[in-house]
Amino acid sequence: MSLRSPDLQTFQDQLHERVLKELSEVLRGKTDPAEKRRVLEEELRRMIRESRRILSPAAQNDLIAGIADTVLGFGPLEPLLRDESVTEIMVNGPERVFIERAGRVEKANVSFRDEDHIRTIIDRIVGPIGRRIDESSPLVDARLPDGSRVNAVIRPLAVSGPSVSIRKFARTSYRVEDLVARGTLTDAMAAFLRAAVQAKQNILISGGTGSGKTTTLNALSYEIPLHERIVTVEDSAELQLKHPNMVNLETKPPNVEGRGGYTIRDLVKNALRMRPDRIVVGECRGGEALDMLQAMNTGHEGSLTTAHANSPSDAIARVETMVLMSGVELPLPAVRRQISAALDLIVQQSRLLDGSRKITHVSEVAEEDGDIAIHDIFRFEQRGLDAQGKVVGDFVFTGHRPAALQKMKVMEIALDERIFAPA
Repeated sequence: MSLRSPDLQTFQDQLHERVLKELSEVLRGKTDPAEKRRVLEEELRRMIRESRRILSPAAQNDLIAGIADTVLGFGPLEPLLRDESVTEIMVNGPERVFIERAGRVEKANVSFRDEDHIRTIIDRIVGPIGRRIDESSPLVDARLPDGSRVNAVIRPLAVSGPSVSIRKFARTSYRVEDLVARGTLTDAMAAFLRAAVQAKQNILISGGTGSGKTTTLNALSYEIPLHERIVTVEDSAELQLKHPNMVNLETKPPNVEGRGGYTIRDLVKNALRMRPDRIVVGECRGGEALDMLQAMNTGHEGSLTTAHANSPSDAIARVETMVLMSGVELPLPAVRRQISAALDLIVQQSRLLDGSRKITHVSEVAEEDGDIAIHDIFRFEQRGLDAQGKVVGDFVFTGHRPAALQKMKVMEIALDERIFAPA
């Protein structure tokens, strides 16, 4: 909701001040959010009637919604947070708010009064969870009550003023068959990946920001047998896996004295002491990659993780770099042996030009002549764009039959090998 008229904006500010003065105690006594909003809206209608201000029904509803959102929620962000079609919110300034919808970025029809208004909303987001943001600590990661991830940056780091980025929490938990229906992969690829998870293949899901890595990780996690124990490790809890024997671990930033923080690496090390059959790491970003590889190599087969990279070969290079960031001095040939022994498959995911997400490669990782070899099993071959700007292409089987097929046979995992027939 955006009020462009200065006169209406002044009236809204006056009503807001009255609410804070007259209704704070009343609203504090209400615990049910729906009841709290109902009472506030009734009182606002009363105040508008008393003001004898003539407003159209639409203007009055917008005015009331804007004040209620500011008092009870996150102000102009509230309608965007309620809109399930919006997947990302980006605040670059009071008048520069953008959203992602269906893979495309567009300007949102909301605005803030000024930079102080943005700061107020940031404080409201981070305050209840014990985080702080000020000139001495000008950036913060937080999570909304619904699980959405928030990153906020203020001056002096954000030279043009406060910036907020919100990755909305997906209320729908997708399974592999849902990804097939959305065109992310084919039935044949889904059948192979299901069997690969059941056969305890160690899988790295690679892709760029917003490519859908976490969604695919969550979908594949559903294929883990129910009798196995899972420990998940995340920077910000996003996985929605429902499993009877699962523990979810989440990182914790240090307190204002710089103590009490727990990193992904700390949690991966601790996960090894929790008797997991599998470890699922939401994203490897640094030295924890070495701990993850060692876990995969020491009895925790079938583990899953994601990393930022633009191709399977880039993903291997990225893992090499992260291992070298661990502080353990290992020669590069030893690092590569660790990687080739630990990783079985790379699932490469991309967001294409039309905003669609597709698994562009399913690749096998192997060791050949002391080096890492990557063999594509399935690949998406893009041919171009149609008249509507939609990506045109085909998922193809490359002809490479993965070594995992033998393990699947030994474990008696059903897989129709006709999926490997040439197109």
